[in-house]
Amino acid sequence: MQEIRQLEALEKYHVHFAEKLAGPVLASGVEILQLNVGKRCNLSCRHCHVEAGNERKEMMSGDILKRCLEVIRENSGITTIDITGGAPEMNPSVKGFIKDAAKIGRRLMVRSNLAILADEDYADYAEIYADNGVEIVASLPDCDEARADRQRGAGFFRKFIGVAERLNEMGYGKPGTGLLLNLVHNPVGAYLPALQKSIEEDYRTRLKSYHGLDFNALYCINNMPVGRYLDFLIASGNYEDYMQVLAEAFNPAALDNVMCRTMVSVAWDGTLYDCDFNQMLGLPVCPEHSRHIGSFDLKRLGNRPIALHNHCYGCTAGAGSSCQGSLD
Repeated sequence: MQEIRQLEALEKYHVHFAEKLAGPVLASGVEILQLNVGKRCNLSCRHCHVEAGNERKEMMSGDILKRCLEVIRENSGITTIDITGGAPEMNPSVKGFIKDAAKIGRRLMVRSNLAILADEDYADYAEIYADNGVEIVASLPDCDEARADRQRGAGFFRKFIGVAERLNEMGYGKPGTGLLLNLVHNPVGAYLPALQKSIEEDYRTRLKSYHGLDFNALYCINNMPVGRYLDFLIASGNYEDYMQVLAEAFNPAALDNVMCRTMVSVAWDGTLYDCDFNQMLGLPVCPEHSRHIGSFDLKRLGNRPIALHNHCYGCTAGAGSSCQGSLD
């Protein structure tokens, strides 16, 4: 299996992540329920830890989504609903879920590549997002068209810009509208990003100057040695060097705020994980702490030990990395 092969590759790094720690990492509650609604995607990005693509068949069912809604309603401590994929828009049950989830009154966010909204089959998602106050988190690896397309595929950048212009016209990214458009940057190569603040300033200047675009915030996310990116590191001979970069940049302060401590990730089949990266490596939460959304137990999950492996260096390197950007 792919998960076993990747875990074996990660095991080869000679300084295990757990050796950096004084003891186990424990969850401190469950504030975020992240739903990976499927691995199907209109893109096949070179860095994708999900290994998503148009040929993938894994898709969260309507029944699992319904159970997720029940869990959210039953647990007021879950303040954020975080929808991801693949391309979430390619799951036909997501539209109904968004409308129902919006009525609960929690923070509701969707991680989109935006380029999919240039397809007429999915263009109506822009209105659905706006009508339901969805916070859009859109991945744009680089402001340079050639570099962005090299990572995400030919034509991606122009589609992204076109959709972002439309969202701006609808009020997204504009002050006072309540419609949030946040961008995500991850490095194109095998290195850590610069400081999030400086990259955000660069994006803001370049996107406004060249394309007239506005956005609310930018998140920097380290490339994780998982999925296609791990395969790239191994194939290019950069695996050992990149792991060394991550290990040498280990930041204990980032460990206090890693996303897994306040989040539970729900896979397309309802299995529960500490994070989306553990999900792709087949490392679920311990059975005694509630392994499936059907038996969700907030109390047990809220103080569970986090499953760790060497990919965890990615979240604790430099300024740290989470689904909402730098940690330190």
